[in-house]
Amino acid sequence: MADAIFATAATASPRQLVQASESAVRGASRWLAIIFIVLGLVFAALAWASGDTFFFRLATEALIYGGFAMSVDLLLGFTGLLSLGHALFFGLGAYVSALVLKEWAPSFWAAMGVVLAAATVTGAVAGYIAIKARGVYFALITFGLAEVVAKAVFNTREIGGSDGIIGIPVVKVNLLLFSVDAANPLGFFLLVLALIMGMYYLLAYVLETPFGRLMKAVRTNESRVPFLGFNARHIKLASFILAANVAALSGALYPMLRGFVSPELLYFQASGNAVITVIVGGLGTLIGPLYGSVLLTGLKSVLGTYTEHHLIVIGVLFMLSVIFFPKGLIGYLHPRLANWLAQRKASS
Repeated sequence: MADAIFATAATASPRQLVQASESAVRGASRWLAIIFIVLGLVFAALAWASGDTFFFRLATEALIYGGFAMSVDLLLGFTGLLSLGHALFFGLGAYVSALVLKEWAPSFWAAMGVVLAAATVTGAVAGYIAIKARGVYFALITFGLAEVVAKAVFNTREIGGSDGIIGIPVVKVNLLLFSVDAANPLGFFLLVLALIMGMYYLLAYVLETPFGRLMKAVRTNESRVPFLGFNARHIKLASFILAANVAALSGALYPMLRGFVSPELLYFQASGNAVITVIVGGLGTLIGPLYGSVLLTGLKSVLGTYTEHHLIVIGVLFMLSVIFFPKGLIGYLHPRLANWLAQRKASS
């Protein structure tokens, strides 16, 4: 991959070359994640100095949708499964969190715990149904499952029907040494940044484990996975459940930010936006969806102040990005950063 690595091919074994290449790739991902955190902290300082809460709320929403897009990338970019109904889990997390906070107790940890359990069960059931199919049929099954649940929620008055759930109480997150109030824009932004990046680092760790390598093997050649002694269907189901949990936990933060939820969170538009975010940010990079979410959320906000047809502009920009940056923005930068790191290491 890196020129500096191949330059030493005469003196290094194939295993050493692979290890050096993987080390450079991990180093690039690590630096991109660090840069994202630093940019987030710089933004927080500037927004706090300006005293404008709008930008805090917008940035927090971008992080939440970035976590959602990251779960889509986990399936599509690393397991090769295109889910057109992944909003099912994002909306599930939002609704379950809203119901726990409003009907049971305004407890952050209780809401996240119940969401985690609900997402695991729902992900197992939906995944068991969906992974029986492949390719476009898998995508259509996930789309159908999400639409069925969305229509059921839309027509259920007990959970608000078409109006959704409103009047969700403000949450205070107890972190032992101190607490964070969701009504505090700066505090809640930093909390969401920490949670989303925590999920990123957890997923990055999982992808480096033998299970993560099996996920990539399923994407590369599913028919050969059984020759390694593993069941490809079990791997796909496990990755589907993991992605469902990430999407649901991201969705659970939405009602804490906005104070309401609506059936729109379950519709195809939410799933489609997540797929677009992944492609723009960088498919198979994991960190790319976070950058893509910040970029697209910012564009929608800025363009929305000038024209009500801002989605047309975003659609054109999306097509241009696919044409000129088919691997996404971070997908374009990632190998170049890895190459630079490899050259620097080789010259030292």
